[in-house]
Amino acid sequence: MSIVKFFLVLSAALLSTAGTALAHAVLLDAEPPLRGAVAGPEVVFHLRFNSRIDAARSTLKLVLPDGKVRPVAIGQQSSPDSLSATSEQMSNGRYLLRWQVLAADGHITRGEIAFDVR
Repeated sequence: MSIVKFFLVLSAALLSTAGTALAHAVLLDAEPPLRGAVAGPEVVFHLRFNSRIDAARSTLKLVLPDGKVRPVAIGQQSSPDSLSATSEQMSNGRYLLRWQVLAADGHITRGEIAFDVR
């Protein structure tokens, strides 16, 4: 294989994988913010991603200060790149919101947001 042909094949391979990697859902903005503090007892969650996500196949779970895990119902999707939810009766303490989303490219992305309720 000639050197020119090698670089053409390599370039094509890199370009084809770059588009796929960019389609994964990356968290751009979150409310509450990472390591932020919010007033309770009702807390509103809003997560915005860099791509379309499938809210019906996505999940939110709340890790309570005592370590118990509680699912959080996702509300109606206001935008194809966002998730929103509300949790009530949250007392003071450190919480962890675990999110898992299915992106338009078919890949699952996960993450956590630690925050305090005061």
